[in-house]
Amino acid sequence: MDYTWQYYDLVLLGVFLSMASGAVVGALTAIATTTAVTAAGLLAVVIIGHGLFVNGPVDSREDLAEPVEALN
Repeated sequence: MDYTWQYYDLVLLGVFLSMASGAVVGALTAIATTTAVTAAGLLAVVIIGHGLFVNGPVDSREDLAEPVEALN
């Protein structure tokens, strides 16, 4: 079975790598771990924001205007 990488796979990988790199930087350098992980967390927030708002999980902009029947 061939697996093809999707955009949201890369978003999840980017979040993981940013947080892991923050932990590694904090552990191996003079930068405080809390500072390094916080900075990496901000990068993760940017990646998540891009996945949600710039390249959101909808097919088209018209999908955003459709009413949700479960809430009516």
